[in-house]
Amino acid sequence: MSSQTVTPGPLAGLRVLDLSRVMAGPWCTQILADLGAEVIKIERPGAGDDTRHWGPPWLKDPQGKERPQSAYYLSANRGKHSVTVDIGKPEGQAIIRELAAKCDVLVENFKTGGLAKKGLGYDQLASINPGLVYCSITGFGQTGPMANHAGYDYLVQAQAGLMSITGVADGQPGAGPQRVGMAVADLTTGMNAAVAILAAMHHRAKSGEGQYIDMALLDVQVSWLANQALNYFCSGQVPRRTGEYHPNLAPYQPFPTADGQVIIAVGNDSQFRKLCETAGCPELADDERFSTNPERVRFRQELVGRLCERTRTRTSHEWMEQLAKVQVPCGPIQNIAEVFEDPQVLARGMKLELEHPVLGTVPGIANPIKFSKTRAQYHKAPPILGEDTDAILERVLGKSPDDIRALKASGVL
Repeated sequence: MSSQTVTPGPLAGLRVLDLSRVMAGPWCTQILADLGAEVIKIERPGAGDDTRHWGPPWLKDPQGKERPQSAYYLSANRGKHSVTVDIGKPEGQAIIRELAAKCDVLVENFKTGGLAKKGLGYDQLASINPGLVYCSITGFGQTGPMANHAGYDYLVQAQAGLMSITGVADGQPGAGPQRVGMAVADLTTGMNAAVAILAAMHHRAKSGEGQYIDMALLDVQVSWLANQALNYFCSGQVPRRTGEYHPNLAPYQPFPTADGQVIIAVGNDSQFRKLCETAGCPELADDERFSTNPERVRFRQELVGRLCERTRTRTSHEWMEQLAKVQVPCGPIQNIAEVFEDPQVLARGMKLELEHPVLGTVPGIANPIKFSKTRAQYHKAPPILGEDTDAILERVLGKSPDDIRALKASGVL
């Protein structure tokens, strides 16, 4: 456990049946677990979630020995109860139906129609539990010509246009489409799925009705094109890769310093004038080519060249300190090790250490949501495969030890 006192989260009392694996679904259910929901994660006996095997790196125990717990799995599965069930067997399907009858939410990311073939589709489970909120996460959704296609984050980043606007600009060394360094389609779909589930629960609180939620990675990634999509809609010009600079703002990019680089992000004309004054070139703020953002974008290349002459004269620390005093956004470009040494990140408590009875201490990243009363809770490290099977079947379904032994003997658990 963390040093934080465990108090009921805002979703205490909500029970979630998690039939998802890899990232998008588990990210959604980890958010719900952090907020206090009880999450029962169903995994394949003997194998578990695919990401349990996505290593190295692996977690090391207090003696420095590698354990069969991948960093990837640990990133998205804290706070959950691992229950092993073979849903390919009729007896396993029966257990899932029993659990669904006692849960508020079900999250799954099987191929379209995959669970319905096992008698575990929305219509089949809603007949048992009409209040069930059932969320399906797929690459391309339940409808359309690609509904039956397998979808992965990399494919979606490409198809949804994200890679076309990410990377070095055409005509420059290293130009070409690039993937974002995180599985952003998976992560943003998990976030949107959590929002959708909470909205559906609010509807259920008023009406008593559950409902089906159809989440697609492609839909979410298209929706996250945001201002770039509107740039296209309004101009008719297809957005291109711009590399280090922002397509709608200037100056808004890295700048060289005497000992490295900093990001300077000017969001309005007032900030630009303060930047110029601090840099010792106030005349730039009065130049009609640079006095307004539209003109700065138009004459970006000349402006950046003039500013670079100034930024090279001071260290990164000096720029961050001096620009902070005049409220011009300026910050470092950090690697991940530096992020977790950053005083602001440390002050916000963004790194966790969770105790595990077998694995020792398990690291994690805190939920970014900060409540004044119902705080996020971190009471359970990512589970070892099947560690909660007996306890959940006994407590939730009332199975006896003999029942559980028989199910294990038959290979169902």
